[in-house]
Amino acid sequence: MQYVQAVVLAAGEGTRMRPLTFTRPKVMLPIANRPILEHLFVSLKEAGVSRVVLVVGYRDETIRDYFGNEWDGISIEYANQRRQLGTADALKAASHLLEEKFLMMNGDAIVSSSDISKIARQEGFALAVKEVPNPEEFGVVECEGEIVKNIVEKPEKPESNLINAGIYLFTKEILDFVDKTPQSVRGEYEITTSIKLAIESGIEFKAVEIDEWIDVGFPWDLLRANAYFLSKLESRIDGEVEEGAHLIGDVIVGEGSVVKSGAYIEGPVVIGRNCKIGPNCYIRPSTSIGDNCHVGAGVEIKNSIVMNRTKIPHLSYLGDSVIGENCNFGAGTKIANLRLDDKNIMVNVKNRLIDTKLRKFGAVVGDNVRTGINVTINVGTMIGDNVFIAPAAKVDGYVERNSKVF
Repeated sequence: MQYVQAVVLAAGEGTRMRPLTFTRPKVMLPIANRPILEHLFVSLKEAGVSRVVLVVGYRDETIRDYFGNEWDGISIEYANQRRQLGTADALKAASHLLEEKFLMMNGDAIVSSSDISKIARQEGFALAVKEVPNPEEFGVVECEGEIVKNIVEKPEKPESNLINAGIYLFTKEILDFVDKTPQSVRGEYEITTSIKLAIESGIEFKAVEIDEWIDVGFPWDLLRANAYFLSKLESRIDGEVEEGAHLIGDVIVGEGSVVKSGAYIEGPVVIGRNCKIGPNCYIRPSTSIGDNCHVGAGVEIKNSIVMNRTKIPHLSYLGDSVIGENCNFGAGTKIANLRLDDKNIMVNVKNRLIDTKLRKFGAVVGDNVRTGINVTINVGTMIGDNVFIAPAAKVDGYVERNSKVF
């Protein structure tokens, strides 16, 4: 493959991911115990990319501290987008670091190395497209043959199921059109507008259909991505597994972790470093447990993400949920994950009820949340960071950060 530089956009907060992004940018949310951005770096490296320009902004120190100036042979340069004013504005912030030909993509892109290579091999300009069942939620790409003719953002009546997957191959000529890009009705300078200006000037963009692509727009999408990456893992035991513990399928146990007797773990599951698991707990498939966590006696966890330093010591149930860092669940804390009427779970996101299109979904819990004993958390509940929940409380809907529930 011809060497191509990659520009990765990682400046945004990801407001639809709140409360998880109050304390970290979206691209640093963990999937299978690695940040979303790191999974993208793995694909870039496998595709032969060795130089990345990271456009950062919101809580950029978390990205800089984690990746530094080099990650596994990939050199990293940083460009600051001081105000998050859209994707074209982000590219403009990186303009002084660009090579003649480069890839551009969002830092939350979940895409395979083979698809990245397919795009990078193209001549001239190209963008990735993907057929999806819900094109009205994306930018729909209209083509004549393999050539892009237009991109229509979130149309009410899409002409096709082919959407813009947010991965582009440009030359520096695109900057001429970035400079001419007007502000959108959303107050942003959008790269799709720059592309339409380029097409109107006579530049051809090739539509390249990709195979693997997961959109991670809302917190529940993290669970789908988590299951996807866990399914690719192979068993590895770097910690200790006591006699009497049962590990079924592919399970990773990190260095310094202890799986105590009576624990029953059905893979795919990943357990981080320095964890205490058990005795007598049940961890079901598609679950990731971060570093320095405790899962105690009588605890059952299913299809969930539990982030670093969270303690679930005893007699609790957690299903189809995303739990932030440094939480502590009192004995008997239960998270419901199925409506009694069997309908889809609805969730409050930015004061708007969103249909998750899932029959089973539990809760999203921010960092530093503490629950007393016998707390009940209802389906689709969103709990902000630094929340204190008193014993025997029932929690439902949306709980503001830094609040108390009695």
